Amino acid sequence: MSNQGVRGYYQLTETIKEQLLADVNVNTVTTGDITDVNLSKQDIFPLSHIIVNNVTVNEQTLDFNISILACDIVNQSKLQTTDIFTDNNDIQNILNNQLAVLNRLIQRLRMGQLHTDMYQLNGSPSLTPFYDRFDNQLAGWTATMDIQIYNDIYIC
Repeated sequence: MSNQGVRGYYQLTETIKEQLLADVNVNTVTTGDITDVNLSKQDIFPLSHIIVNNVTVNEQTLDFNISILACDIVNQSKLQTTDIFTDNNDIQNILNNQLAVLNRLIQRLRMGQLHTDMYQLNGSPSLTPFYDRFDNQLAGWTATMDIQIYNDIYIC
């Protein structure tokens, strides 16, 4: 199905997907309901997932409120715990890498090429960490943000 040149949902999600896939710490990008993603496949991680929460239609802009999950599978070592700060897993590493993924995307929306291309951040995103989420123990961040794009549908 063609998007007929109209900026909107498809264009925003594809643009965000391309930016995330360009990051060295992202192997797969999905969108839609997180329960539809086959999270049992270890070869798809690290993974970013785009959720469009809502869209406000203004006269000249579309304001998308989106959440992006950036996550990886937690690896638990069978060795004896030697450092209670880091425990026997790689959660600290995952949180550091996936925060960097989201931070790079946010900065591109704030003042990079995405901003120049009229994908503009409205306000400051909120990022929340998560640990041992879903059946296969994922860790990472959920970023919630508002992105404004031009509304190119005009009624004369």
